[in-house]
Amino acid sequence: MGIEELSHSDKMPMPITAKALPHRRLGMRLLVKRGSDGHPGSRPGAKTVADVAAAPGRNQVPRGIAYMLGSTVMFAGVNAVVKWQLATYPLGEVAFERTLFAFLTVAAIILPRAGWSVLRTRRYREHLQRGLSQFGSMLCWFLAVSVLSLGSATAIGFAAPLFTTLLSIVILKEKVGIHRWSALIVGFVGVLLITHPGAGTLTYGALFALGNAVLISTVAIAIRRMSMTESTETLTLYQMSIMTLCTAGLLTLGFRAPHWRDALMVALAGVGNGIAQLWWTRSLSLAPPSAVVPFNYLSLVWATILGFAVWGDVPTPGLLVGSAIVVASGLYILWRETLRRRPAVPTPQRA
Repeated sequence: MGIEELSHSDKMPMPITAKALPHRRLGMRLLVKRGSDGHPGSRPGAKTVADVAAAPGRNQVPRGIAYMLGSTVMFAGVNAVVKWQLATYPLGEVAFERTLFAFLTVAAIILPRAGWSVLRTRRYREHLQRGLSQFGSMLCWFLAVSVLSLGSATAIGFAAPLFTTLLSIVILKEKVGIHRWSALIVGFVGVLLITHPGAGTLTYGALFALGNAVLISTVAIAIRRMSMTESTETLTLYQMSIMTLCTAGLLTLGFRAPHWRDALMVALAGVGNGIAQLWWTRSLSLAPPSAVVPFNYLSLVWATILGFAVWGDVPTPGLLVGSAIVVASGLYILWRETLRRRPAVPTPQRA
């Protein structure tokens, strides 16, 4: 599974104090007038130039949904290729080839536009820690998908938002109310239904899938903390470069000369993974998360279809019910988070 970044600018829009300042940005003409106290933000509903100019680019919901749908299809196809190749080639070889081509794809798209200055940072240690967590998450995912059905591994992976909420309480000291606590408990019940733990039933594949969900949650927490100073492009390039170096080390554990068709398949999967990561991030930059993230759960549908079509995996009742519970819990947490972060509407004052 992929999980990527939505960066936040650390620059606040400057208030405009001129009595009448015409401003052109993004093809619009805006006239901002001074209020009675000299600050445009002092009146209810007043906006800065940056607020108004940024609004259209942030609310292109149909395009955002289209990018999210495209990323879910791409991710499902990439994961199916990985599962297919792991049956023949060593894990380290498949991981390195996919990560290498994903890195080259992302670099080819970002560097011509942003230049080498995108690599400037003062947070090398945090980038390394995050890259290692992402590397560990990918290893757990590969090990899980090599033994589990594609649908089961994907369903367990969707427990990541539950772990993210739990870790945000411990690491970020966020306050969580009864609603999100309830969603967490119900969501973990869904995870239990999918993994059906018991004597001899909890496979190591399920444990690796849970490990992937936990590690990807630590990555999400790191993104939340680092995105205040680091751009999406910087986060992505450091992540992919660290993962490529780490997977190169896995080649020492085994290598088999691939058939050219298999090499081409993995290379295309790497390119697809890089594009899917960018589409996922682009989706979140075009529309609010509450509008596009629910469509990310369609990955489970595509994974189940591919699992049945390619490997004949029939979803069990526990998988179907547990998946529905996990998805519902994740969507409920997203909804509560959206309500919590929504700015309060100012109360009109009577004259």
